[in-house]
Amino acid sequence: MKREMDNAISLQRVTFQNLISKAKNTAFGKAHGFEDIKNFKDFQERVPIRNYEGAKDWFDRIYNGEADVSWPGKPLYLAKTSGTTSGAKHIPISKESIINQINAARDALLLYVAETGKASFLDGKMMFLSGSPEIDENAYGLKTGRLSGIVNHFVPAYLTSNRVPKYATNIIEDWEEKVSTIVKEIKDQDLRLISGIPPWVQMLFEELEVQTGKKPLEVWPKLELFVQGGVNFAPYAPIFEQYFEGKLGMVEVFPASEGFFAYQNSQKDDGLMILPNNGIFFEFIPMEEYGSENPRRLTLAEVELDKQYALIVSTNAGLWAYDIGDTVKFTSIKPWKLRVSGRVKHFISAFGEHVIAEEVNDAILEASAATGAKVQEFTVAPFIVEEKGQSAHEWFIEFVNAPTDLDAFTHKLDTYLQGRNAYYADLREGNILRQAIVNKVELNASRSYMKAEGKLGGQNKFPRLSNDRKIAEFLKDYIQA
Repeated sequence: MKREMDNAISLQRVTFQNLISKAKNTAFGKAHGFEDIKNFKDFQERVPIRNYEGAKDWFDRIYNGEADVSWPGKPLYLAKTSGTTSGAKHIPISKESIINQINAARDALLLYVAETGKASFLDGKMMFLSGSPEIDENAYGLKTGRLSGIVNHFVPAYLTSNRVPKYATNIIEDWEEKVSTIVKEIKDQDLRLISGIPPWVQMLFEELEVQTGKKPLEVWPKLELFVQGGVNFAPYAPIFEQYFEGKLGMVEVFPASEGFFAYQNSQKDDGLMILPNNGIFFEFIPMEEYGSENPRRLTLAEVELDKQYALIVSTNAGLWAYDIGDTVKFTSIKPWKLRVSGRVKHFISAFGEHVIAEEVNDAILEASAATGAKVQEFTVAPFIVEEKGQSAHEWFIEFVNAPTDLDAFTHKLDTYLQGRNAYYADLREGNILRQAIVNKVELNASRSYMKAEGKLGGQNKFPRLSNDRKIAEFLKDYIQA
């Protein structure tokens, strides 16, 4: 691991050359002149950045069973995800990329053991809260399933004997029923490790308290390790601190259908170490240039600290200059460590302010710390009025502990956001926007929205920012006085 941290730039060069060489005879490689690519500049000139919609013709050819489209042969699986304008996405997973996924997850756990000397979680039950492991087959003979389900079939033998829940429980599609059944199954077992996306693990703990009247550590006193990822953890940290009382180790990971990008390699540092030798070549677009005609495409050697970047990847599953939709910020250079800061589509710029996820997350933390509030979930939408000075950002917040003075909370939130975002500050000063509007909404209103959208549980995440009022209009019925 030290070798990877010390030689990340050279390992990225080798990864890039290996990817180009391996794919030069594919249809994509021939169409983009891979045979003549000698360096990254050549690649940039030949291969534009694409998201799923932009590369859909290539993905359709893969889905339809054609071989050698963008990677030699056919994919081992197609990972099904949702949330795009083109409907369901099917991301190819090759035999090479699934090995990298599994090895990265294994290494994250091994590093925890090496640093802490703790491995008792191997002696008890381990739960991976995920989507269904059922695998389907499309009309062209390709296996399809959710990434968490696919990975479920590759869990090393030394972990499977202690894994919970049972397969029959894991394939339950209705998320609320599934969580309830999981709790019934595992509440009397010796759980040592739990893994999952924070909001859905929180939902499990709430159901545990309903069924037992107890907190997690009262039910599972030997619970040792929490493995989590998929969202910015900071807004959830106060809730999980109450659950765990500082007694658990935590490993944060950054996997996706497109690849396993980074993981936390030390309990002393919450930054996620990028994996330069994991079959993925990374590019980074400065967010202020994202969506422009010719944005800079930076390599790992060119990134800077504390700047927002859109993450672009080329992989050993045949993704090329692919925009995965996540934004990251580097917390360390040499070694290169990052934080997931949000989604490129999750921002508000209805008035030209371009407020991003990290800014609203931090504003919530600041306002909560100042007023003693605790927040479970929230979202922000534009409140648009034609009359000057009446438009605003409208917040819908689920409070675990509501502030005694909501006006003070709102003022702190708004003031902090002005300090973080100059565009927002200018709009407030110019009387284009009034102070933010904060609504208290019922606990779990966000889950009701996700359920209504058919996205409750699994890998799905509740949007915290939007430029329209679709979520806001739904949540209006959940506002509390």
